[in-house]
Amino acid sequence: MNIAITGSIATDHLMTFQGRFADSLISGQLDKISLSFLSTQLEVRRGGCAGNVAFGMAALGQRPILVGAVGEDFADYRSWLERHGIDCESIHYSRTAHTARFMCTTDDNMAQIATFYTGAMAEARLIELAPIAERVGRLDLVLISPNDPEAMLRHSDECRERGIEFAADPSQQMAWMDGDGIRRLIDGAAYLFTNEYELHLAVQKTGWSEAEVTRRVGIQVTTLGSDGARITRAGEAPIHVPIAPERRRAEPTGVGDAFRAGFLTGLAVDLPLTVCAQLGSLLATYAFETVGTQEYLLGHGEFLARLGAAYGAQTAELVAPKIRCARP
Repeated sequence: MNIAITGSIATDHLMTFQGRFADSLISGQLDKISLSFLSTQLEVRRGGCAGNVAFGMAALGQRPILVGAVGEDFADYRSWLERHGIDCESIHYSRTAHTARFMCTTDDNMAQIATFYTGAMAEARLIELAPIAERVGRLDLVLISPNDPEAMLRHSDECRERGIEFAADPSQQMAWMDGDGIRRLIDGAAYLFTNEYELHLAVQKTGWSEAEVTRRVGIQVTTLGSDGARITRAGEAPIHVPIAPERRRAEPTGVGDAFRAGFLTGLAVDLPLTVCAQLGSLLATYAFETVGTQEYLLGHGEFLARLGAAYGAQTAELVAPKIRCARP
């Protein structure tokens, strides 16, 4: 199954603050915020939503097609991705801008304050999907993850015009898009990925009810934080999948991307939707236990053992022949 992962490709600059942001916020003075937080740690990592999702899929044995825009400073990052089994032949290079940067500080409560520099990502709107489909033979599914908003709309329009199934994943861009843009992005999607807050934003901005959103897409996947994930399809009872227990807490950045990577891998190997979400939930737990969004290592035996412990031996047996982790 050929799955193209469109979206941001960026470098993550991850910092930690030993305290709580909330303790520095004064009620009634939020319009006058001028704050600085002392960070004791800095990690510079490879990231971006599309890069993270592609890495997670490759970690489970898939060969996703990464689609996005980068700068000339991308050489080392590209080498890393290709070494991990990702198709990077359809990446657009900017001649003038640096690869995007994500700068994020996390406090002791796992709350985050972040800034994203778009850089070369703004040129993603120049990317056409048809030549990519021609190069690889066909595109079975296109994930439209956070990116330059014009690029996201162009990709969804082209998928509808060419009859290519797509998964809409507006995530952080939901806050910046207006109702018309959100309607244009998600209408007709085979899958819609959001968290619970983003779903409420979609309802508020589009003017559609939750039921109408569900009718407009094939399958709606809503992540619920510590409460797991919910899969909704019009006319059917929702499916709830709990989280996979973590062994430690390290860094929440990229957890949602890892969930999507696991879910899409499940789709690629024709697993039931419940198992797709279980696979996504466990991969998200690995990401949560690791600093950096592409630093977790999967051992085949250990991964299946944790999957079985979280969701039952039958699930692990079903998944075992369909994934290929790098380590035994």
